[in-house]
Amino acid sequence: MLRKILTVLLVLFCFILQSTVFGAISLGGVVPNIMMIITSSFGFMRGEKEGIVIGFFCGMLADIFFGDFLGLYALIFMYIGFLNGKFSRIFYPQDLKLPLALIITSDLTYGMLYYVLFFMLRGRFDFSFYFLNVILPEAVYTIFMTIFVYPVILLINERLEDRERRSEQKFV
Repeated sequence: MLRKILTVLLVLFCFILQSTVFGAISLGGVVPNIMMIITSSFGFMRGEKEGIVIGFFCGMLADIFFGDFLGLYALIFMYIGFLNGKFSRIFYPQDLKLPLALIITSDLTYGMLYYVLFFMLRGRFDFSFYFLNVILPEAVYTIFMTIFVYPVILLINERLEDRERRSEQKFV
């Protein structure tokens, strides 16, 4: 129960942080995608199911506050959380290369899917401009912020897992 409460609070805190603080300090109109960091991190730390659930809630927050259509961001984030969950079997908390690679890949995938669904289908075909001016800078800014945000998420996850293990040992 504590894990669920802390996860919800973390998602809400990061959403508020992304939409207020980072919105105010955007670089060239680009804001890091903290919700992508959370979705990817919980996916490869906790597995596919947790990645889907966190992705759904992160996506629904984005849909409700920023989206034109309800459910489109949620669908994208759910798929990204699920695909990151596939890597939970090879996840090692000490290794930072896998999380960084998965988060940047997830953010680039998100940017390309966003382009296809929101621009290309409306007849805007200048992909190179969008890639160089929006997708790539956002991915770089997101990966830079991952260096600071990911260790906090990892620390919270490790503490919760330790608490769950101690709780399980009491019943055995």
